[in-house]
Amino acid sequence: MPRNVAVLIAVGAVLIAIAGAEDPYKFFTWNVTYGDIYPLGVRQQGILINGQFPGPDIHSVTNDNLIINVFNSLPEPFLISWNGIQQRRNSFEDGVYGTTCPIPPGKNFTYILQVKDQIGSFYYFPSLAFHKAAGGFGGIRILSRPRIPVPFDEPAGDFTVLIGDWYKANHTTLRRVLDAGHRIPFPAGILINGRGPGGASFTVEQGKTYRLRISNVGLQNSLNFRIQNHKMKLVEVEGTHTVQQTYSSLDVHLGQSYSVLFTADQPGQDYYIVVSSRFTTPILTTTGVLHYSNSAGKVSGPIPGGPTIQVDWSLNQARSIRTNLTASGPRPNPQGSYHYGMINTSRTIILQSSAGQVNGMQRYGINSVSFKPADTPLKLADYFNIGGVFRVGSISDRPTGGGLYEDTSVMGADFRAYVEIVFENPSNIVLSYHIDGYQFFVVGMDGGQWTQASRNGYNLRDGVARSTIQVYPKSWSAIYVALDNVGMWNVRTEYWARQYLGEQFYLRVYTNSGSIRDEFPIPKNARLCGRAAGRHTRPL
Repeated sequence: MPRNVAVLIAVGAVLIAIAGAEDPYKFFTWNVTYGDIYPLGVRQQGILINGQFPGPDIHSVTNDNLIINVFNSLPEPFLISWNGIQQRRNSFEDGVYGTTCPIPPGKNFTYILQVKDQIGSFYYFPSLAFHKAAGGFGGIRILSRPRIPVPFDEPAGDFTVLIGDWYKANHTTLRRVLDAGHRIPFPAGILINGRGPGGASFTVEQGKTYRLRISNVGLQNSLNFRIQNHKMKLVEVEGTHTVQQTYSSLDVHLGQSYSVLFTADQPGQDYYIVVSSRFTTPILTTTGVLHYSNSAGKVSGPIPGGPTIQVDWSLNQARSIRTNLTASGPRPNPQGSYHYGMINTSRTIILQSSAGQVNGMQRYGINSVSFKPADTPLKLADYFNIGGVFRVGSISDRPTGGGLYEDTSVMGADFRAYVEIVFENPSNIVLSYHIDGYQFFVVGMDGGQWTQASRNGYNLRDGVARSTIQVYPKSWSAIYVALDNVGMWNVRTEYWARQYLGEQFYLRVYTNSGSIRDEFPIPKNARLCGRAAGRHTRPL
C-alpha cells in the first residue's frame, strides 16, 4: 500500500476514534530507519526517527491526544514505549512486548495516546531487541494548561537534555553477546543529546533564566550533571513540582527525568556542561558547552569535578527531593491535597533483584524469576482469554530465596488497592526500577535490610511522586502506590542488559467490572500477533 494512502487511512480511523473528544489532538508521522552516526568518532549504525538522532521532541499540554503514526523501515520488528506516560485505562498502547504487538518491517502502527492529567518531563525509547543501544529515543514534555498556575516564572528557554552512557559497538553486536549468555563490557563514553565530548551546545542570553529537562536514557550507569560556575534549582521530577532546592550538581539515575532552572548570571563567556558516571571505575566524563550569546571567550579552566563513588552523598540528595505541597500539578488543586501517608496500605510487595546462571547462561530476575517473553503479548492473551500464555501468580510477592529460573512472570493485583512496594538490591551496583502506568510516592530508602521497623523512618508527608526509583547497593527503597489504573503493566529495571536478560515482570491490575470507566476496549487498529492473530478487535 502506498505510504500516503496508509497515512490517510490511519488518520481517518483516528478521527473516527476521537470524534467528539473535547481535548486537543496532535498528529505526528515518524519514519524509523537505520543511518550512520558518529557520536564517539567512529561510524555506527544508529536508529533515526525522521532522519534525526536523537528523535524529535514531543511537545504537548495536559490531556492532549497524541496520534503518532510510526512507520518501521528497519529490517526487524520495532516498538516504541513512553517512559512515564501513564496510558490511563489503556495499557494496549504502552509499547512493550507484554502489551503491544511489534510493528513488522515495512509496516506502520498508529499510537493513540492521551497525556491525561499529567505534566512534566519524560522520554520515549525503543523497547525491543536492545534497540535502545542504537538510539530511537527522544524527549517528551507536557506543559500545564494555560489557566493552571505553575510555581515559577516562564523561563526564557526550555531545553531537552538527553544524557546516557554509550558503546562504540553496534546494538546488534551487544545483543549477540547477551544472547550468548555473557555480560556486555563497560560503556565507551557518555552522550549529551546524541553527541560526544564538546559536541552539545546550548546558547543563552546573559541575565535570563532557562529550564533544562534532563533524562538519563542510558543503558547502565547513574550519571551526575553539573554546569561550571552555575547553580541549578530543581523544580520538577517526572510530573511532580518539587520543593525548589538549589544544587551544584545532580545525580540522575537510569531512566529518571529532572527539570532544573538556572540563571545565566556569570560573566559573558562559555562554560562547561559536565556529565560523569557515578559509582564506577573508571569514571566516564563528557562535556558540552553553555554558550553565552555575548561570549568573549571559549570554555576555560579545569573541567569541574563532581561526586564519584560516594553513596551517602547521593542518598542524602535523594532524600532532599520532595513534593511542593502548595503548588498545582496538572489540576488547579495543590499537590499536597492527596494525603498519601494517611491511607492504610492493603498489601506489602517485596521485590528483590536476582542474578545467576540458567542453563549455563547469565540471567537476571526479580524474586528468583527471570522473565521469559511469551509468543503472544500478555495483554492480548488476557483480553481474548487465550490460555497457556501466562499464569497470574507466576512470581511471588516476596523473595523466595530459591535459585533463579525462567517463567513468563505475572503478578496479580486488585484494582484500587493501595500498596506498599519495597525494592531490595543485594548487589554492589546501583539499580533503578520503573513501573509503567503509574506515578508512586517515594516514602523511604536506606542501606541494609528492610524490616517492618524501617517504616518508622518513612516520609509520609512530602515524598516525591515519580515513576522511576533508584535502589543503592545493598540497600532498599520503598514506595506507596494507588493501583488506580487497570491494565497489564511492565515493572522493570532500567539497567538495560539486566532488563533484556529477565529482570522485569508484569503487574496485572484487574477488575471484572467490564466498564469503560475502568478500562478502554482494545484499540480498533491494534495489531494482532501470536495466538491472537486472526481474532478481531472491534468494528469501527
